[in-house]
Amino acid sequence: MSLKMRIHDREPIALALRRFKKLLERSGMQKELRKRKHYEKPSELRRRAKLRKEAAIRKARNLGK
Repeated sequence: MSLKMRIHDREPIALALRRFKKLLERSGMQKELRKRKHYEKPSELRRRAKLRKEAAIRKARNLGK
């Protein structure tokens, strides 16, 4: 996946960098890079998913009270 961004004439570099960071975030590339940085065993993936699900349930119960 490649990202292309045009820098406008006389655009400050700080503004262009900010736009680029937003573009990266919206494309999901940063998330993918973090995910691929270290190998994670399938059992660890399932465990983390289960913990996330349980935390969401706990949070929903606490908000209901």
